[in-house]
Amino acid sequence: MNLHLDGKKVLVTGGSKGIGLAIAKAFKEEGALVGIVGRDGDLLKQVADAQGFTPFQGDVTEKEDRERIFSGFLKQFGTIDVLVNNAGGSNGSSVMETNISTFEQAMHLNYISAVHLSQLAGAVMKERGEGSIVQISSIFGRESGGKPTYNASKAALISFTKSFADEMISHGVRVNGIAPGSILHETGNWKKRMEQDPEKIAAFVEQNIPAGRFGTVEEVADAVVFIASKRASWISGATLNVDGGQSYSF
Repeated sequence: MNLHLDGKKVLVTGGSKGIGLAIAKAFKEEGALVGIVGRDGDLLKQVADAQGFTPFQGDVTEKEDRERIFSGFLKQFGTIDVLVNNAGGSNGSSVMETNISTFEQAMHLNYISAVHLSQLAGAVMKERGEGSIVQISSIFGRESGGKPTYNASKAALISFTKSFADEMISHGVRVNGIAPGSILHETGNWKKRMEQDPEKIAAFVEQNIPAGRFGTVEEVADAVVFIASKRASWISGATLNVDGGQSYSF
């Protein structure tokens, strides 16, 4: 299937490892020109050089960095066709054991950064009359399986996706989301947990994932590339679960 992404300018936050790196690779395989964002400048450059991406170093929790990154992307590529807000993370513990500042940090990383970058990209896309924004949320944005800070920030992102999609679709800009379930990769938490207690994690998979295994970063990336493409032209405001049935087992 031709996704018509050849030559498209794509920006992926958190693109130097894990799901973000797989997303960046998938767009490049479709012929897109890809910029990736990361905090670790050395890792970012190493990955960008190896894969043929353009690196943009910065911390997306910082307003000035977001503006600098986006301005740099426009200077490099001239415009933006696709934005993928993938940067995120999980922190804290139970509600009563988590300081309010940790909730604030989670919102800045998982939600505010995506909102601001969506505004910046949306302004350019609206003027051009086309574009696609994809938010990487989580099935835990609809459930309570993750840490409360993570659940709340991802739930906010899912809600924002719907609101912004309604606002932008009349201007030719589609806003959608992908909600991964438990994904296994080398730099992720599930890999660490599996190494620490393989029996416990095997039991988790058996009890919680009907497909009988963890998902892969490539499976998430395939969904992102499709929903960002014109082949998904009638999809707007959706957040698609990519979880092997995990969300239906709760």
